[in-house]
Amino acid sequence: MYSWPEVSLPALPGAPQPLQLFDTATRSLKSVEVGSHARMYVCGITPYDATHIGHAATYLTFDLINRQWRDQGAAVSYVQNVTDIDDPLLERASATGVDWRDLATDQIQLFRDDMTALRILPPTSFVSVVESIEDVAIKVRALLDSGAAYYVDQDIYFDVTSDPNFGQVGHYDAATELAYFAERGGDPDRPGKRNQLDCLLWRGTRDGEPSWDSVVGSGRPGWHIECVAIALDHLGMSFDVQGGGNDLIFPHHEMSASQGQVLTGEQPYAKAYVHAGLVALDGEKMSKSRGNLVFVSKLLESGVDEMAIRLALLQNHYRTDWEWTDSNLHEAQARLNRWREAVAPPTGPSADETLAAVRTALAGDLDTTAAIAAIDRWAEHQATTPGDDPGAPGIISRTTDALLGIAL
Repeated sequence: MYSWPEVSLPALPGAPQPLQLFDTATRSLKSVEVGSHARMYVCGITPYDATHIGHAATYLTFDLINRQWRDQGAAVSYVQNVTDIDDPLLERASATGVDWRDLATDQIQLFRDDMTALRILPPTSFVSVVESIEDVAIKVRALLDSGAAYYVDQDIYFDVTSDPNFGQVGHYDAATELAYFAERGGDPDRPGKRNQLDCLLWRGTRDGEPSWDSVVGSGRPGWHIECVAIALDHLGMSFDVQGGGNDLIFPHHEMSASQGQVLTGEQPYAKAYVHAGLVALDGEKMSKSRGNLVFVSKLLESGVDEMAIRLALLQNHYRTDWEWTDSNLHEAQARLNRWREAVAPPTGPSADETLAAVRTALAGDLDTTAAIAAIDRWAEHQATTPGDDPGAPGIISRTTDALLGIAL
């Protein structure tokens, strides 16, 4: 499946710095040294209602990582899935009277358009579950053959005790795991399961539901195994970064890690687990189930500058939970205007220290607030005591473009 148009990144002078990111699994900052080739998997959308500001904030986080690696000269293999067959999609299609395939197609295109507007670097592999069903079924068959999976009626479940390292991504206690599992798509109380946390690998055929023939019979994939199959097929084990929102730590990334490790007999599934904070609106997490959503497409249709949206998201550190307000956007638009005015003259104060400060900030766990402050200082200097360096405005423009994704 095609993704969206590539974004050309300008080259920058000077030396980039090694990237450090907060790793959920070790609960610490970790140096993510990738050499000449980086590998990243980011969990994608379920295309029934895209793209709200919470989505945009998540994908912007991993866009920043992609940009830091490219600044270091690394080639980046970036894989993102699309869950284009799942219960929420089928339920929305039924409620609206739209064929589920048409709904998915429309929402995937809307997502592409939003990512293009926000200048998110496209994945090198943008992979739908529907086009991966054979690969998923092969992985389920392998888990069955190894004894790590079992049938409950016509469905197939993963036995979490088959991975001795289960639980080492999120480090939650048993009660928290069970609560999250129940809240986030699990079925802890289904009769016939070996363990309450065992998760669905393959849903056998039901009347009125789409299904596919496979090596494990007719049906469709469960949630977690789809990402495992896509990640292993496109990246292999021990890829550099597994990414997503912090609501995916458990069960999704925990289950994915265990299934990958059991399938391959290797570990770790990913070298670092990086999670973005959640965005709230009116005091509650922004989510489709609550309906308290601010859509990127609606903001764009109302005439909001796409770079102001991006800058509004960058004003908050990626790991923090924060609340979207109109003032976020107004502040970002005012800042964007100041930056554009500052780079308009043919000369300006030297930009060397500013570029170094932006690189240092982003290398330190994507500290966008410090990076923005560095650009602010240069713009203020330009406004009060303009410099005479003819290359400085161009360097600042290329810095915001290449590292922050802001086109001035």
